[in-house]
Amino acid sequence: MTALADGADTARREEAPPGRRRPRRRPQEGRAAWMLALPFCLLFLVFTVWPVLQSLFMSITDTRAKDLRTPFSVDFVGLDNYTRALSDENFLRAVRNTAYFVLVGVPLTLTLALAAAVALDRGISRFRSAFRLGFYTPVVTSIVAVAVVWQFLLNREFGLINTVLGWVGISGPNWLGDPDWAMPALIMMASWRNFGTGMIIFLAGLQAVPWALHEAASIDGASAWQRFRHITLPMLRPTMLFVSVTTMIGYLQFFEEPFVMTNGGPLDSTVSMSLYTYRQFGFGNYGYAASLSYLIFVVVAIVTALQFRALREKE
Repeated sequence: MTALADGADTARREEAPPGRRRPRRRPQEGRAAWMLALPFCLLFLVFTVWPVLQSLFMSITDTRAKDLRTPFSVDFVGLDNYTRALSDENFLRAVRNTAYFVLVGVPLTLTLALAAAVALDRGISRFRSAFRLGFYTPVVTSIVAVAVVWQFLLNREFGLINTVLGWVGISGPNWLGDPDWAMPALIMMASWRNFGTGMIIFLAGLQAVPWALHEAASIDGASAWQRFRHITLPMLRPTMLFVSVTTMIGYLQFFEEPFVMTNGGPLDSTVSMSLYTYRQFGFGNYGYAASLSYLIFVVVAIVTALQFRALREKE
């Protein structure tokens, strides 16, 4: 009887579908895993979670520089810092400047990146690696070095851009000294500096598009533009989503360009949300600056969600 029962149990185990039974993990393995993860968890808690919680608490208080010695003596102000920001004309000007930078800079950067990727994928056959390296070099170049070079290029008197415009009879503007031209100048520099990242990603996406689809469409009489519009672009939708989201997030937080080149001028025409928040920290308005940083986070989250909704794969 015992042998029959053992045989029946063995048969039932053999008939059980594969994957239903998982080997039991020994307690030693779990403890070893936690021991290995513990240093990262501690660093994450100390240097990420705790500062975030502290800044969130700071945003609902009137913390100033003088309160750092007595942090428990600050007053709780609730959402007053946030309502103050929404009525702060200087911050609203920074929001408008940032929106201008994003709405013009992101499409321009994506267009340059896609055009360069298409040229490297289909048009340029010789020295392709050299062109790829040249297009990507500005991305890894220090922003300070780039800013110094562009300040010389955009100089009103002896800059290369105005000199070239003078050859064709055009009097170049005061790029960094005119409120109407300072932001376009920063957009040009930012697009030139950042399109290399999108180019590399677009190039990878283009190489994943089956060439057989283009050949079939060409046989059916489709032009190059029709093939690009109806075959390449739809298949690049996931790549376009990734590049646009990462570019948009970076441009919504743009700080180095106005900080290094114009210091927010002239007449605050290039002050961004991040630069204005940085200035508030410098003035010692820590509670107000913390609330501004969380408003920027909310804006980034909303814009990212809208992009995912607009560019997601259609079912």
